[in-house]
Amino acid sequence: MSRKKTIALGAAAVLVTAAAAFAQARGMLYPDWSKPGKGTYEAPATSIGQQATQPWSTTTIASAIDKPLPGKPVSVVGEVIDYSCYLQVGKHGDKHRDCGQKCLRAGEPAGLLAQDGTIYLLMAEEHNPRRDAQTALRNAAIENMGYVVRANGTFSEVNGQRALYVQGFVKQP
Repeated sequence: MSRKKTIALGAAAVLVTAAAAFAQARGMLYPDWSKPGKGTYEAPATSIGQQATQPWSTTTIASAIDKPLPGKPVSVVGEVIDYSCYLQVGKHGDKHRDCGQKCLRAGEPAGLLAQDGTIYLLMAEEHNPRRDAQTALRNAAIENMGYVVRANGTFSEVNGQRALYVQGFVKQP
């Protein structure tokens, strides 16, 4: 084989490998590594958050510099993930449930992994209660780690960062 053909084949192999990695990066990371412990994308295990009728609560509106950034009430089905472990090492599903619960208890962010690989940062929507540690969304995320759920709230995206602000987890006095 000539040197040119060898170089061309090597370059083609690199392109195929890069294309495969790019395709995987656009979908769910390691989709077959571990399946969710409960629920499916067609039949979620449970629902978290209240259906939003308005994008933002009164505390969020009152806290805004001018007005809150655009948001849209949505309902998204996805697997509850430890955002940091998923982005760092691709772990999710039932095999990662215990580790993910520990990470969330230690303060790592919770996320939602949609079937198409889209990830959302999960946050409590109500601004003042969230700020003052008066919400229980983290507990719901810990309880449902590795399960497919329907999450209701307000979708917001800034510079490619997707967030789902879940409503209805304010602790009652």
